[in-house]
Amino acid sequence: MKFPCLKLTVLLSLLLLSCGGKQERVIGDVASLDSVRYATGFTVTGQDGYTIAEVVNPWDSSKILQRYILINREQPMPASLPQGTVIRIPVKNIAVYGAVHIAMVDLLGELDKVIGVCEPEYINSPVIREGIRNGSITDLGQAVSPNVEKIIDSNTEMIIASPFQNSGYGGVEKLGIPIVEGADYMENSPLGRAEWIRFYGLLFDQVELADSLFRETEQRYNELKALTGAIVNKPTVLSEKRYGATWFVPAGESYMAQLYADAGADYIFKDTPGGGSLPLSFESVLDQAIHVDLWLIKYHNATDLTYRDLRREYTPYEHFDAFKNRTIFGSNSAKVSYYEETPIHPDYLLEDLVKIFHPELLPDYDLRYFHPLGE
Repeated sequence: MKFPCLKLTVLLSLLLLSCGGKQERVIGDVASLDSVRYATGFTVTGQDGYTIAEVVNPWDSSKILQRYILINREQPMPASLPQGTVIRIPVKNIAVYGAVHIAMVDLLGELDKVIGVCEPEYINSPVIREGIRNGSITDLGQAVSPNVEKIIDSNTEMIIASPFQNSGYGGVEKLGIPIVEGADYMENSPLGRAEWIRFYGLLFDQVELADSLFRETEQRYNELKALTGAIVNKPTVLSEKRYGATWFVPAGESYMAQLYADAGADYIFKDTPGGGSLPLSFESVLDQAIHVDLWLIKYHNATDLTYRDLRREYTPYEHFDAFKNRTIFGSNSAKVSYYEETPIHPDYLLEDLVKIFHPELLPDYDLRYFHPLGE
């Protein structure tokens, strides 16, 4: 359902965000008191006639990665503006590089604004798939090297992409099209990442809707977290599997480590430093996690993973107790929208995890993403 456009001053009064404690700012005749509660990667401040939205550099939080000057397209251009990338809001035609941001745009009810995407084979949205099929949405190729000519021909007025350290956007940067750097994936807390829906809501003049969506997610997440608050007996858990010679597991300060803790599990690598992935050898994982109670694996396959597949892939997997005891759960992202939904709805993933770790707490819940491996 579309919400009617509100004047910029009213929008700003509804959502004024800061990265620290609560601050009071007066915009026009309206005083607003609000803050970003979990996200650390963006700030928003209201000015006279425009909004400044800043994305913090996730690799050096003392610096700003990008500053965006958001100006309502119905309002005249202010005479004096600070340095930054000007974006007229609400945006009308956009290109989106990743499936996660497609899901965020979808939640805001703005998929009709998408005219180009990268790697549509990884996007499960029926609307996007149909748009690719009928030609109303352009396949821009790979996210790391999109087709510049197609971007020019699509007449997009804004691009949403994920930044990577020491990496730019190639020839696209020379086009003069605003690139919104969606660094939400660098947040270490599940609700911090989900709160970025409020950042994207600004771009579409959907502040009220974005705030409402986030509050619903926050409430449900905290309700589920409270279920495990008094749990004493916590199952140990291992994550993922080896690729090549390396096994990448979530580090102890990561998004997933936090989810495991909130779901009432004892994550085997919870004491490791860092907020990203931790590369380990198979021998190191086996040594520390051979006796874990549960093992969760995410994968992308045309068919569901089985114990036979795991054994065929790498026979030493058999040494884990979770393999012997048949307590491995898999999530096949080719069949479920794991990567699209869980960054925005960590409550959905938390519910799955609570069910797996403590099934007695959610007796009537059916798993959404993970399922026991077949033989």
